[in-house]
Amino acid sequence: MEIIDGKKISAQVKQELADEIAAFVAEGKKIPHLVAVLVGNDGASETYVASKVKACQAVGMKSSELRYGDDITEEQLLTVIDKLNDDPDVDGFIVQLPLPKHISEEKVLNRINPDKDVDGFHPCNVGRMVLGLPTYLPATPAGIVELLTRYNIPTEGKHCVVVGRSNIVGTPMAVLMSRKAKNANCTVTLCHSRTTNLKDITRQADILIVAIGVPHFLKEDMVKEGAVVVDVGIHRIPSETAKNGWKLVGDVDYDHVAPKCSYITPVPGGVGPMTIVTLLQNTLKACKAKH
Repeated sequence: MEIIDGKKISAQVKQELADEIAAFVAEGKKIPHLVAVLVGNDGASETYVASKVKACQAVGMKSSELRYGDDITEEQLLTVIDKLNDDPDVDGFIVQLPLPKHISEEKVLNRINPDKDVDGFHPCNVGRMVLGLPTYLPATPAGIVELLTRYNIPTEGKHCVVVGRSNIVGTPMAVLMSRKAKNANCTVTLCHSRTTNLKDITRQADILIVAIGVPHFLKEDMVKEGAVVVDVGIHRIPSETAKNGWKLVGDVDYDHVAPKCSYITPVPGGVGPMTIVTLLQNTLKACKAKH
């Protein structure tokens, strides 16, 4: 069993990005600029945005945060998006999800200029992804593909089972793994909370990607020997041994599943770091598209 080290791979990608940005700026081009819009005080979102800012600094990219209380109206947030769309210095921006219940995520995502949609959530970019056209890929699925690629894990002809059908991870993940492309060409089964005989399906997987949002959902008896397991989940659960009273776990019961795997991602330190560097890759791509 080999652990897929997302921290190590993300550090490699950051160095590549830093070199590319330095060369880009040396040619007289602008410094790429990523903006994160944060609404409310969601703890996970706060942590994620802070990591993005730190990663931007590490690669020589400009980053800005726009913070608003959860009492901001939908119309006010849409006005913020319009201003970012029109700002020539902003190459890409994200609106951190989830949003307060009184704000439509669909309206917000649709309002973002597809050319600045570095999260890859706008319908135009999703459509281009499905058609295999150049676009901004959703950061987490693209980061997972990067991990599989850099660990030279064979995918062609393999049975890939994706557990979870969200528009952010599960559905685009299934699309990317099924595409006629290098490091894809899988036969894909997309499962979810309503799938019957789920265990029978997951036990067939050569590559198992779990993004169902339930701590320790995937158990030892749901995995076949030698499978590649990618854990997208991240949850805070109480821990009597941790100083802060909690620990991070994924959707996979790691301690029991790992011994059966050929490769597995840990939580933390697996998929998470790749999500952030893929976002930076998309931002640099957006900046270069202007030039």
